[in-house]
Amino acid sequence: MRPAGLIAGAAATALVAAGAITYAVAEDGGGTAGASAAAPAADSADAGFARDMAVHHQQAVEMSYVVRDRTRDTEVRRLAYDVAQTQANQRGMLLGWLDLWGLPKVSADPPMTWMGMGDMAAGKDGALMPGMATNTQMKKLGELSGKQAEIYYLRLMTAHHKGGIHMAEGCVARCTVGVEKRLAQGMVEGQQSEIELMAGMLAARGATPDS
Repeated sequence: MRPAGLIAGAAATALVAAGAITYAVAEDGGGTAGASAAAPAADSADAGFARDMAVHHQQAVEMSYVVRDRTRDTEVRRLAYDVAQTQANQRGMLLGWLDLWGLPKVSADPPMTWMGMGDMAAGKDGALMPGMATNTQMKKLGELSGKQAEIYYLRLMTAHHKGGIHMAEGCVARCTVGVEKRLAQGMVEGQQSEIELMAGMLAARGATPDS
Protein backbone atom coordinates (compact mmCIF):
# COMPACT_ATOMS: atom_id res chain seq x y z
CA MET A 1 0.00 0.00 0.00
CA ARG A 2 1.35 3.42 -0.91
CA PRO A 3 2.21 5.53 2.20
CA ALA A 4 -0.35 8.32 2.57
CA GLY A 5 2.34 10.74 3.72
CA LEU A 6 4.26 10.38 0.49
CA ILE A 7 1.14 10.92 -1.61
CA ALA A 8 0.22 14.03 0.34
CA GLY A 9 3.79 15.33 0.24
CA ALA A 10 4.10 14.94 -3.52
CA ALA A 11 0.72 16.54 -4.09
CA ALA A 12 1.51 19.47 -1.82
CA THR A 13 4.83 20.03 -3.55
CA ALA A 14 3.16 20.06 -6.96
CA LEU A 15 0.66 22.66 -5.78
CA VAL A 16 3.39 24.83 -4.32
CA ALA A 17 5.47 24.53 -7.50
CA ALA A 18 2.56 25.77 -9.59
CA GLY A 19 2.44 29.12 -7.84
CA ALA A 20 5.72 29.65 -6.08
CA ILE A 21 7.80 30.76 -9.07
CA THR A 22 5.93 34.06 -9.21
CA TYR A 23 6.18 34.50 -5.45
CA ALA A 24 9.98 34.76 -5.39
CA VAL A 25 11.17 37.29 -2.81
CA ALA A 26 7.97 38.09 -0.94
CA GLU A 27 8.19 37.95 2.85
CA ASP A 28 5.49 36.72 5.21
CA GLY A 29 2.46 38.96 5.12
CA GLY A 30 3.71 40.85 2.10
CA GLY A 31 2.21 40.28 -1.43
CA THR A 32 4.17 39.12 -4.37
CA ALA A 33 7.35 40.66 -5.59
CA GLY A 34 9.24 40.32 -8.85
CA ALA A 35 12.97 40.58 -9.40
CA SER A 36 13.79 43.71 -7.45
CA ALA A 37 16.29 45.30 -5.10
CA ALA A 38 15.09 42.78 -2.53
CA ALA A 39 16.50 39.90 -4.59
CA PRO A 40 19.48 38.14 -2.97
CA ALA A 41 23.03 38.63 -4.23
CA ALA A 42 24.75 36.15 -6.52
CA ASP A 43 27.09 35.07 -3.69
CA SER A 44 24.33 34.78 -1.07
CA ALA A 45 23.28 31.62 0.72
CA ASP A 46 19.92 31.87 -1.04
CA ALA A 47 21.51 31.75 -4.49
CA GLY A 48 24.12 29.15 -3.50
CA PHE A 49 21.52 26.83 -2.03
CA ALA A 50 19.27 27.19 -5.08
CA ARG A 51 22.12 26.35 -7.46
CA ASP A 52 23.60 23.47 -5.46
CA MET A 53 20.32 21.86 -4.44
CA ALA A 54 19.12 21.95 -8.05
CA VAL A 55 22.16 19.83 -8.99
CA HIS A 56 21.70 17.59 -5.94
CA HIS A 57 18.03 17.04 -6.79
CA GLN A 58 18.80 16.27 -10.43
CA GLN A 59 20.89 13.27 -9.42
CA ALA A 60 18.09 11.96 -7.19
CA VAL A 61 15.72 12.19 -10.14
CA GLU A 62 18.21 10.32 -12.35
CA MET A 63 18.75 7.57 -9.76
CA SER A 64 15.01 7.12 -9.36
CA TYR A 65 14.44 6.72 -13.10
CA VAL A 66 17.30 4.23 -13.29
CA VAL A 67 15.91 1.97 -10.55
CA ARG A 68 12.42 2.22 -12.00
CA ASP A 69 13.73 0.34 -15.03
CA ARG A 70 15.81 -2.14 -13.01
CA THR A 71 13.08 -3.65 -10.80
CA ARG A 72 9.48 -4.80 -10.99
CA ASP A 73 8.90 -4.25 -7.27
CA THR A 74 5.84 -2.04 -6.86
CA GLU A 75 6.91 -0.54 -3.54
CA VAL A 76 10.33 0.58 -4.78
CA ARG A 77 8.93 1.85 -8.07
CA ARG A 78 6.34 3.93 -6.20
CA LEU A 79 8.98 5.40 -3.91
CA ALA A 80 11.19 6.18 -6.90
CA TYR A 81 8.26 7.89 -8.62
CA ASP A 82 7.53 10.03 -5.54
CA VAL A 83 11.18 11.01 -5.15
CA ALA A 84 11.52 11.87 -8.83
CA GLN A 85 8.32 13.91 -8.99
CA THR A 86 8.88 15.77 -5.73
CA GLN A 87 12.50 16.65 -6.40
CA ALA A 88 11.88 17.59 -10.04
CA ASN A 89 9.17 20.01 -8.88
CA GLN A 90 11.42 21.49 -6.20
CA ARG A 91 14.29 21.79 -8.67
CA GLY A 92 12.03 23.75 -10.98
CA MET A 93 11.17 26.13 -8.16
CA LEU A 94 14.82 26.71 -7.28
CA LEU A 95 15.85 27.39 -10.88
CA GLY A 96 12.78 29.58 -11.36
CA TRP A 97 13.77 31.75 -8.42
CA LEU A 98 17.26 32.20 -9.85
CA ASP A 99 15.68 33.35 -13.11
CA LEU A 100 13.36 35.74 -11.30
CA TRP A 101 16.22 37.13 -9.25
CA GLY A 102 18.25 37.65 -12.42
CA LEU A 103 21.04 35.41 -11.12
CA PRO A 104 23.12 32.81 -12.99
CA LYS A 105 22.37 29.12 -12.55
CA VAL A 106 26.09 28.32 -12.33
CA SER A 107 28.90 29.90 -10.35
CA ALA A 108 32.67 30.03 -10.57
CA ASP A 109 32.77 29.26 -6.86
CA PRO A 110 33.07 25.61 -5.81
CA PRO A 111 29.88 23.85 -4.68
CA MET A 112 28.97 24.40 -1.02
CA THR A 113 30.84 27.73 -0.80
CA TRP A 114 27.66 29.29 0.61
CA MET A 115 27.92 26.89 3.58
CA GLY A 116 31.62 27.60 4.13
CA MET A 117 32.51 24.23 2.61
CA GLY A 118 33.93 25.43 -0.70
CA ASP A 119 37.20 23.63 0.01
CA MET A 120 35.35 20.32 0.16
CA ALA A 121 37.34 18.43 -2.46
CA ALA A 122 35.24 16.72 -5.09
CA GLY A 123 36.27 13.10 -5.29
CA LYS A 124 37.94 11.95 -8.47
CA ASP A 125 34.87 9.83 -9.07
CA GLY A 126 32.50 12.75 -9.29
CA ALA A 127 30.80 13.19 -5.91
CA LEU A 128 30.32 16.96 -5.76
CA MET A 129 28.25 17.52 -2.62
CA PRO A 130 27.23 15.74 0.60
CA GLY A 131 25.43 12.48 -0.07
CA MET A 132 25.81 12.55 -3.84
CA ALA A 133 26.61 9.25 -5.54
CA THR A 134 29.87 8.90 -7.42
CA ASN A 135 30.08 8.11 -11.12
CA THR A 136 31.06 4.53 -10.26
CA GLN A 137 28.04 4.14 -7.97
CA MET A 138 25.70 5.50 -10.62
CA LYS A 139 27.17 3.08 -13.18
CA LYS A 140 26.77 0.16 -10.78
CA LEU A 141 23.12 1.03 -10.10
CA GLY A 142 22.45 0.86 -13.82
CA GLU A 143 24.01 -2.59 -14.02
CA LEU A 144 22.11 -4.23 -11.14
CA SER A 145 18.59 -5.60 -11.29
CA GLY A 146 15.86 -6.96 -9.06
CA LYS A 147 16.47 -7.11 -5.32
CA GLN A 148 20.13 -6.08 -5.68
CA ALA A 149 19.12 -2.90 -7.51
CA GLU A 150 16.44 -2.17 -4.91
CA ILE A 151 18.84 -2.45 -1.99
CA TYR A 152 21.55 -0.45 -3.73
CA TYR A 153 19.10 2.32 -4.66
CA LEU A 154 17.68 2.49 -1.14
CA ARG A 155 21.20 2.77 0.30
CA LEU A 156 22.27 5.42 -2.20
CA MET A 157 19.08 7.42 -1.69
CA THR A 158 19.38 7.24 2.08
CA ALA A 159 22.87 8.75 1.87
CA HIS A 160 21.64 11.25 -0.71
CA HIS A 161 18.79 12.37 1.55
CA LYS A 162 21.12 12.73 4.54
CA GLY A 163 23.34 15.02 2.49
CA GLY A 164 20.30 16.92 1.24
CA ILE A 165 19.05 17.41 4.79
CA HIS A 166 22.44 18.82 5.78
CA MET A 167 22.24 21.33 2.93
CA ALA A 168 18.60 22.23 3.61
CA GLU A 169 19.35 22.83 7.27
CA GLY A 170 22.14 25.13 6.12
CA CYS A 171 19.62 27.16 4.13
CA VAL A 172 17.19 27.30 7.05
CA ALA A 173 20.03 28.81 9.10
CA ARG A 174 21.53 31.10 6.44
CA CYS A 175 18.99 31.96 3.75
CA THR A 176 17.05 35.24 3.99
CA VAL A 177 14.20 34.72 1.51
CA GLY A 178 11.26 33.48 3.52
CA VAL A 179 9.69 31.22 0.90
CA GLU A 180 13.03 29.53 0.22
CA LYS A 181 13.63 28.91 3.92
CA ARG A 182 10.19 27.33 4.14
CA LEU A 183 10.91 25.10 1.15
CA ALA A 184 14.20 24.05 2.76
CA GLN A 185 12.46 23.20 6.03
CA GLY A 186 9.94 21.16 4.08
CA MET A 187 12.82 19.27 2.47
CA VAL A 188 14.25 18.46 5.89
CA GLU A 189 10.97 17.05 7.12
CA GLY A 190 10.04 15.22 3.92
CA GLN A 191 13.43 13.60 3.39
CA GLN A 192 13.72 12.54 7.02
CA SER A 193 10.37 10.79 6.67
CA GLU A 194 11.59 9.02 3.54
CA ILE A 195 14.81 7.94 5.28
CA GLU A 196 12.70 6.23 7.93
CA LEU A 197 10.55 4.62 5.24
CA MET A 198 13.62 3.37 3.36
CA ALA A 199 15.11 1.89 6.55
CA GLY A 200 11.99 -0.24 6.86
CA MET A 201 12.14 -1.22 3.20
CA LEU A 202 15.77 -2.26 3.57
CA ALA A 203 15.01 -4.28 6.69
CA ALA A 204 12.24 -6.09 4.81
CA ARG A 205 14.91 -7.08 2.27
CA GLY A 206 17.33 -8.29 4.94
CA ALA A 207 19.60 -5.26 4.55
CA THR A 208 20.62 -2.11 6.39
CA PRO A 209 21.32 1.46 5.17
CA ASP A 210 25.06 0.72 5.42
CA SER A 211 26.83 -0.99 2.56
